[in-house]
Amino acid sequence: MGTKTVTASTLRSNLSDALDSVNEQDIIIVTRRGKKERAIIDLDKLEDLLAANNPDYLALIKEARDSQEYLSHDDVFGDL
Repeated sequence: MGTKTVTASTLRSNLSDALDSVNEQDIIIVTRRGKKERAIIDLDKLEDLLAANNPDYLALIKEARDSQEYLSHDDVFGDL
């Protein structure tokens, strides 16, 4: 994952280009008066980070891994 740093004033002038440059591997760090204050991140990446920090989601993953029940590819994906 790469990070890019941009000042708030530069971001204001180049918002469209900055948004276009964000992808699933990159994060833009926004600085104000030399301090890191905010981040711009791809929405899919944000959703992954939120899910990975959700205790209920993590409990479901643990439960699935501990389960002795296995599903075939066809059971999961059917006739996609």
